Amino acid sequence: MSGTKFQEMSLIEHITELRRRLLWSFVYIIIIFIICFYFADLLFAFLAYPLVNLLDTDNGQGFIYTALQEAFFTELKIALFFALFFSFPLIAIQIWKFIAPGLYKNEKKAFLPFLIATPILFFAGGSMVYYLIAPIAWKFFLSYQNLNSSGIPIRLEAKMGEYLSLMMRFIFAFGLAFQLPVLLGLLAKANLVTHSTLKKFRKYAIVLAFLAAAFLTPPDPFSQLSLALPIIILYEISIYIAKIIQKKKKASVEDKEDNA
Repeated sequence: MSGTKFQEMSLIEHITELRRRLLWSFVYIIIIFIICFYFADLLFAFLAYPLVNLLDTDNGQGFIYTALQEAFFTELKIALFFALFFSFPLIAIQIWKFIAPGLYKNEKKAFLPFLIATPILFFAGGSMVYYLIAPIAWKFFLSYQNLNSSGIPIRLEAKMGEYLSLMMRFIFAFGLAFQLPVLLGLLAKANLVTHSTLKKFRKYAIVLAFLAAAFLTPPDPFSQLSLALPIIILYEISIYIAKIIQKKKKASVEDKEDNA
């Protein structure tokens, strides 16, 4: 770190400060977890709505649990999921308070937008899953029901735990994928990559996007395409961001040379 305060602090003081920030982050998570657990049934209803909206609830179709403890542990998972989600901005503030004193003014201006963009992009990825991807995916999966034909009746009775795991996996996958511009932007800011390098790596990035989608999503073509395509688009956006960062750096260097 290059700031005055961090130069004056000893190693013990650094560790003490880090412990204090981690403790506050832990307190935020615990408090929000307790609140979310109290409202876990409403939060589950919110997550379940994209599927419930497609079920034949008038005839009793809904969710089931087959293990005695399944509903309880499902609500624990819901509370933890939303606790991490809602506490992230507060944790980001603690991260900023820990590193900001060691940064120069221009370094703060460079780093702060990326810190702000991280939760916003994660929320954007999660929203895309909830409002766009999940309704289409669930409708596709429900098309395998066979209720009105003369054949064997097949009807979905979704398990609470399995549905929650699938939904959270979707949200985390898209949330993490939407961090790509932040990651590549920081690497470009640190001169570890350039937009030319990213352009050359494009064909490998497309392959990696499909591999990541195959690993993070259910094994069906729609789910994999729905994640791979946004990753590819975000990669193209990252190339453009890296190009802008390089132009600004070049202009800054030229200004310094002119003033020298």
